[in-house]
Amino acid sequence: MGFVLVVGLFFAVPTMASQDTVAVDTTTSVAAAADVVDSATTAAVTDTTVAAASSSPTVTAAKAAVEEVKEVDPQVYKNMIYYILLFLIICTVVAVIGKVISIYELTTKMNGKYNKLAGNNFQATLLLVFLVVFLYGVYWSYANHGAMAWRDAATEHGAEIDTMFIITTVITTLVLVLTHILLFVFSFKYRMREDKRAYYYPHNNTIEKIWTIVPAIVLTILVIFGFLTWRSITNVPEDLQKSAIQVEVLGEQFQWNVRYAGADGVIGKRNYKLTTPTNPYGIDFKDKTSWDDIQGSDIVLPVGKSVRFHIVSKDIIHSFYIPDFRVQINAVPGMTNYFQFTPTVTTEEMREKMNDPKYDFVMLCAKICGSGHYNMQKKVVVVSEEEYKEWLTTQNKYFSEDLQKEYANTPATEEVNKSASLN
Repeated sequence: MGFVLVVGLFFAVPTMASQDTVAVDTTTSVAAAADVVDSATTAAVTDTTVAAASSSPTVTAAKAAVEEVKEVDPQVYKNMIYYILLFLIICTVVAVIGKVISIYELTTKMNGKYNKLAGNNFQATLLLVFLVVFLYGVYWSYANHGAMAWRDAATEHGAEIDTMFIITTVITTLVLVLTHILLFVFSFKYRMREDKRAYYYPHNNTIEKIWTIVPAIVLTILVIFGFLTWRSITNVPEDLQKSAIQVEVLGEQFQWNVRYAGADGVIGKRNYKLTTPTNPYGIDFKDKTSWDDIQGSDIVLPVGKSVRFHIVSKDIIHSFYIPDFRVQINAVPGMTNYFQFTPTVTTEEMREKMNDPKYDFVMLCAKICGSGHYNMQKKVVVVSEEEYKEWLTTQNKYFSEDLQKEYANTPATEEVNKSASLN
């Protein structure tokens, strides 16, 4: 039986299936087609002919893409069989070991050599060995993996987050080590013996108070510390909010879109009812503050300058996450979240620190938002103020010539703007 399982395991070695890529591509096509359909429907209010011409082929394409997604790569089934066989092999090995131990005990009983305490001594020794291996594993993990996961924060507030994290880690590590030492040393020291009997100790009020009050105090301190740290980061005075660089990040399946405030320093309003094929983000161009809004290819920030992010979502919940900046906050449909921070390290400086000429800061999505979740990333570049200003001049504005013509021929929609503004 075991031999058959091993042979089956050999022929079912898992590999990366292409299903994810297919699903991503086709799902992205579906999302894109759906956006065009929705946009065309909205545009029909002003141009029925254009909407009718564009809706039919996109619906057909969407249906075809959905049918393509339903196909499952055969490798998925091979991977499933592999893990089922692996589980069965582990169960077989455990069963064989248990049977061998059972036969050994039966043999010693038949020969009159059975020692009922031998098992206790063996288990107690194993627990002590496990304690040593476990503590070494904790040390090895901190020494080797700690440096991999722990880089200096590249923002001002990141230092506060790191301090809070270090304090929490030190406290929890001490608790981890002390409790495991007590647990396994006591298991070894007070194992069953012929010359000793267990002492029945049902209750002790002092001990109960100590192990209830002390952890409660420590946890309360950590919670208050975290609360005050978070408030100091997020409660930004109004004058500093207005003076910061304004950047809007809009998440959708499966990409991020970036909009910078123009010379007026104000990001224009958005309105989902204004979505059209030429205005997929529903920017309200009746609001003059949106006329100079800039479309960013990447997120480019000046070092040492405060930046205020307006974080929104077009479809489902995403999560705006930049690990090096110690920033994470949800992008929620129908509302705007804000996060303001100041970068302190340029991309070039970080590359020198990392000794990696290709290293980049990356914005990710920390919510599993669908089959194309891994596509939810965007490069973040921190440069000098002069380089930032030069970069801005090379970017396109959202209010393109096509949009200017469209809005010149569209009647006012003030009532719509009042009822559905998202900003």
